[in-house]
Amino acid sequence: MLDYSPMWQTMETKGISQYRLLQAGIDNKTLDCLKKGKNITLLTLEKICNALSCTPNEVVRFTEE
Repeated sequence: MLDYSPMWQTMETKGISQYRLLQAGIDNKTLDCLKKGKNITLLTLEKICNALSCTPNEVVRFTEE
C-alpha cells in the first residue's frame, strides 16, 4: 500500500502549500489521488520532488496492510 504522509510532512516542514504544487503543474485530481493513497505516475512523482526540492523517500513510502 502507498502512503503519502511523508509528502504532507515535508510540505509542512518546508512551508509549502498545495497551491504551490498546483503552480508546479500538479492538478487537483492528482492531489485527490495523493490524499486517497492511489497510484501516481513517476512523472508526477518527479514534478512533486522538484516542487518540494526533495527525494522520493520524502514523498511516498510503501506499507504492508
